[in-house]
Amino acid sequence: MPELPEVEGVVRALAPIAMGRTICAVTVSDTVIQSKQLGKETIVKGITTEDLASDLVGMSITNVTRRSKYIYFHLLKNGQTCLLVSHLGMTGAWFTVGSVDDIVELKFRKHVHIILTMDDGELLVYSDIRRFGELRLIGCEADHPPLLKMAPEPFVDGACQHFLEMAATPKYARKAIKEVIMDGQVISGCGNIYATEALFKMHMHPARTAERVSIARKKELFQVIVDILQESIDAGGSSISDYRNIDGQAGTMQDRLKMYGRKACSACGTETASLKIAGRTSVYCPSCQK
Repeated sequence: MPELPEVEGVVRALAPIAMGRTICAVTVSDTVIQSKQLGKETIVKGITTEDLASDLVGMSITNVTRRSKYIYFHLLKNGQTCLLVSHLGMTGAWFTVGSVDDIVELKFRKHVHIILTMDDGELLVYSDIRRFGELRLIGCEADHPPLLKMAPEPFVDGACQHFLEMAATPKYARKAIKEVIMDGQVISGCGNIYATEALFKMHMHPARTAERVSIARKKELFQVIVDILQESIDAGGSSISDYRNIDGQAGTMQDRLKMYGRKACSACGTETASLKIAGRTSVYCPSCQK
């Protein structure tokens, strides 16, 4: 699943291309339309596909930003502002192309679900192989309360203090530290990949409870997470399987990972172990991480 660095890469590439353009047509795949007719919230959330299309036509894209793992398309129409909120799920990807046929990889080309045609004919295409992503058109963040519960961006002042305070609450204190740092209400944008890397660098067992990690160690862990997220942003993110940027390019952070996906520890050579934490497979070194 794309995490903060991957989403940041999409936003940085997308913003200068999309800003200032007006949506003149919207196409929704038959798959999404039929799923919605069956009462399923497939990709398009909280609105019918017909209303999404009619509302988006005529909207100008004034900005594209990131909040945690979400992409915000800031829109303007008849003096009214709104947000198109996009989450990539596990396999979502945006492409800017002249034609759907210009999407290089067949697996993405076969699973195009939303096409926004711009006033200059360029297409802004959302493809999602497993259809776990979402698009939600709202007036502002307050219209979808879960967005207001996200932790501060990890790079801003106060984010570390927020982490320390949340980790000390009864809700999180007895949970595994891996589960805590993957929770978007505690730290924004840190998922399984970068949590795995941070805990390995800290020589910390992923199942250690948050209350058994000292404040000093928590502060150090938070800084390690920030550093790894920034390193990944600089490397274009991790393309483990289905992450691609808007031009179809893969990132290179996967070549720098020290623990995620490893069969043996990159430090001591010990065979790695794994366990399930918060529904995700956590890989760790039983020798280095205690």
